[in-house]
Amino acid sequence: MIYLKSSNEIANMRKAGRIVAETLAKIEEVIRPGITTKELDRIAEDYIRSCGARPSFKGYYGFPATLCTSINEQVVHGIPGDVVLKEGDIISVDCGAFFEGFHGDAARTFPVGRITPEAQKLIDVTRESFFEGLKKAVIGNRIGDISHAIQTFVEEKGMSVVRDYVGHGIGKEMHEEPPVPNFGKAGRGPKLAKGMTLAIEPMVNLGTYAVDELNDGWTVITYDGKLSAHYENTIVILENGPEILTMI
Repeated sequence: MIYLKSSNEIANMRKAGRIVAETLAKIEEVIRPGITTKELDRIAEDYIRSCGARPSFKGYYGFPATLCTSINEQVVHGIPGDVVLKEGDIISVDCGAFFEGFHGDAARTFPVGRITPEAQKLIDVTRESFFEGLKKAVIGNRIGDISHAIQTFVEEKGMSVVRDYVGHGIGKEMHEEPPVPNFGKAGRGPKLAKGMTLAIEPMVNLGTYAVDELNDGWTVITYDGKLSAHYENTIVILENGPEILTMI
């Protein structure tokens, strides 16, 4: 069932979303060659808890960390550890926070030092595809309109959208109905209504959309080893259009 939020509930989701946005901003400030993903995770957890919130991901189905840190060909769900970031890497950082009964969820892909033009284009297209989808997140449209807009934009740029992992509803639970694919046909799926809260999250690959999962049971990589990027925000559908809850 799709749960439509009241104005008071949306106000609480704004608070959770702001904590997530601030956490990602702090991570962006410290990303550099030589830092470990474990250190990024520590910084994120410390900040989230200092706000009176708790990390949404830590312990979720057994996930061991606050952030998902996915480097280069890793798509999503990378586990922070002793991996040292290198000049030219790109890193997708996914972050969630639970505050006053509600979750916020967002992701960004950051460059590590100087990166190739190809990698920068991937980051840019992934971010821009989110905003193409956001244009369709209005009352009366359908989930498929968001999905189709993202897919069309990405494929026109010669890249591909991951099919095995999708966006989702969000609120009191980290994952709620409805699923929000980054591919599909316009005019399909649930109708968008006021108070619907969604995590829209394009995952874009330079090569094939096919992916594989590593033996750790979490980390997802591109099947062909080419780069992948991730961009996500939590949004709410309102009468005057969508509002992004995870940007500052």
